[in-house]
Amino acid sequence: MRLAHDDLGPKNGRPVLLVHGHPFDRSMWRPQAQHLAGSGYRVVTPDLRGYGESRTPGTKTGLDVFAGDLVELADHLELDRFVLGGLSMGGQIVMQLVADHPERVTALVLADTFAGLDTPEAKQARYDTADRISAEGMARYAEELLPKMISKQTRATRPDVEAHVLRMMRNAPAAGAAAALRGRAERPDYTPGLSDIAVPTLVVVGSEDEFTPVADAELIHRKTKAATLVVVEGAGHLPNLERETEFDEALSTFLNDSGATP
Repeated sequence: MRLAHDDLGPKNGRPVLLVHGHPFDRSMWRPQAQHLAGSGYRVVTPDLRGYGESRTPGTKTGLDVFAGDLVELADHLELDRFVLGGLSMGGQIVMQLVADHPERVTALVLADTFAGLDTPEAKQARYDTADRISAEGMARYAEELLPKMISKQTRATRPDVEAHVLRMMRNAPAAGAAAALRGRAERPDYTPGLSDIAVPTLVVVGSEDEFTPVADAELIHRKTKAATLVVVEGAGHLPNLERETEFDEALSTFLNDSGATP
């Protein structure tokens, strides 16, 4: 399917494809898209299948399907090779894509994500949550997630970020979010494939992340050959929004050091 997307910056700039997490949309990456586009990169931020403006039917969406959609979009935009970044579920989709199409990726950004499998309890919780939001919608689910998505410090000092995150979650299509939860519950273990990643990789995580704590990022860092680890102090699961200045600096430094310049 053709994904709704933003395509910012010069068309001849070094391409960067950024993948949002669950249950968000492409506006999650707006600070980074504007920052990098202003530095001469070409930044593509899609709405994943079932999210934002990329509506689609279906009851289960595997991460391989999401990855295939991204390759199709890159082909449509004539992006042969690109920097690929993702946060949380987006990071897992990135790991799926680089496993399936390693020749397409020049550098990776893995933010606040987890390479391993869910516990049996966590897997069942994804199925249960999918059924719940299919029945009752996103509103109560979004209110429950919010305190875990962003840090207490962010909630106290950045009402703009809190409002943006809550709006994205409330507005996420329940059917698409449920389909993704079911597919994600059945994802493979990406940990063994980390050692096969041959491109420079930035691993970044918020110091207060409750969903994917620093230990998860440290494991990815250890297993990936050419990896750099950055911990964003005071941020929760969304450091790119909570501490966008620090995140953007880390991202720009990484892209410069890895040779992924515009």
